[in-house]
Amino acid sequence: MNGQQLVYFADPMCSWCWGFAAVMDAVRETFGEALPVRLVMGGLRPGTVEPMAEAAKRELRGHWRHVTEASGQPFGPSGLDGPGFVYDTDPAARAVVLIRRNQPQKAVAFLAAVQRAFYAGGVNVTDPSALGALAAGFGEDAAAFAADLKTEAVKEETWRDYAISRGAGVSGFPTLILGPQADGAYVAISRGFLPVESVLPAIRGSLAAAAA
Repeated sequence: MNGQQLVYFADPMCSWCWGFAAVMDAVRETFGEALPVRLVMGGLRPGTVEPMAEAAKRELRGHWRHVTEASGQPFGPSGLDGPGFVYDTDPAARAVVLIRRNQPQKAVAFLAAVQRAFYAGGVNVTDPSALGALAAGFGEDAAAFAADLKTEAVKEETWRDYAISRGAGVSGFPTLILGPQADGAYVAISRGFLPVESVLPAIRGSLAAAAA
C-alpha cells in the first residue's frame, strides 16, 4: 500500500488498549501484511514505586466496567489483588519491546497476550517471571527472557518508545495513526478507543484518499 503503515501507540496495562485488542485483531486480519503495524509503547505509568491504595483499586475496577460495556472485552480475577501491588507498567512494556526485538511479527499478538493475562487472568504482569512464562508461549526461554528484561539495553529501548510517543504528541492510549501520506504526514485513525465499525472504514478511507 505504497509503503504506508499503521503506528499503534499502546500500553500493555492500559485497560482501553485491552478493549482495543479485538479491534487490532480485525485490522490485522483485514489488511494483513499489506499494511504493517508498528507498535510503540506509550508509557502509561512507568517507574511507579508506591503500592496502589485500595480506594484507587476500587475506582479503577469501576473504570474497567466501562471498558467492558464499550468493547465486550472480559475482565476476570483482578491482577490488582496481590498484597502491595505496584502499578508499574514498565516491566510489561519492556516485555513487549523484547518480543518486538526478537520476533517483530508477533509483537502485537504478545501485547494482547499480556493484556489478557492481566485483565482476564489475574496475572501480575509486573513480575518478570510471569512475563517470562507468557513469553515461553511464544517460543522464548522463560528464564532467559525474564533476565533480559532487567538489562539496560531493553530498559533504554523501552524508554525511547516513551520518548517517541511524547514527541508525536500522543497523550492517551490507544492511539492509531496511518501514513506516511504523500507529504510525509500521518493521519489519526483513532485517538482513544473506537469500535471496529469505525476503525476499518477510517483506514479504508485514508488509504483511498492517499491513492487518489
